[in-house]
Amino acid sequence: MTLLSLSDLTVFRNDCPIVDGVTVRVLPGECVGLIGPNGAGKTTLLRAALGLLEARGYSSLAALPASERARAVAWMPQAREIAWPVSVEAVIALGRIPHLPRGARLRDADRAAVDAAIAHMELEPMRHRTATHLSGGEQARVLIARALAQETPLLLADEPIAGLDPAHQIATMQVFAGLARAGRSVIVSLHDLAQAARHCTRLLMLDRGQLVADGPPAQVLTADNVARVFGVTAFYRDTPQGVVFQPMELTK
Repeated sequence: MTLLSLSDLTVFRNDCPIVDGVTVRVLPGECVGLIGPNGAGKTTLLRAALGLLEARGYSSLAALPASERARAVAWMPQAREIAWPVSVEAVIALGRIPHLPRGARLRDADRAAVDAAIAHMELEPMRHRTATHLSGGEQARVLIARALAQETPLLLADEPIAGLDPAHQIATMQVFAGLARAGRSVIVSLHDLAQAARHCTRLLMLDRGQLVADGPPAQVLTADNVARVFGVTAFYRDTPQGVVFQPMELTK
């Protein structure tokens, strides 16, 4: 079963393509890292795939009615600010709205999903705190938990670990990798190539709107690709403790 199918997806700004002819299929069980330099088109690609931007070509998600799309994919944008002074638990429970009949209260299954998301993101001590009183990194974890509580087959997250401390960066990527092992899939936009190399099963490398590499991390993060797209040299080693990837020096 394909969770996302893009065919020749193209987004224009004025007459300039900022996403240019991207074709991708995502299957269950994949943790996909979307990587590329600033301005490569990562956020635009995710938003167009969701039908939030006008695009040419085809996206299987954009083709769905809104109610079906909300049960097929959870979306975590870059914006992290929580606007309402409600509890952490209440924010996370918003992820259950696509599964509830209009006007219905949370059922046992919904509460279980909220509890599981709180546990995944280690938010139990904050459950009853006012979400707007949390730090930026803590709010980011709450919004990731809201997306997890949605319990969709596919999760799209745009730079979800930006602003998190190292421990919570690793913990979040481990959660995403665990979702993939359980049969769901995640597409996560990342600037941290070390986390992408270590935790993702597949990488999509964008450069100037075009998909220039697609495959396992070792096949995508080659010396040539990293130098050409990011302008750096890098150290890559597969160790008994997992993949170690470290950008080293500028090439330009």
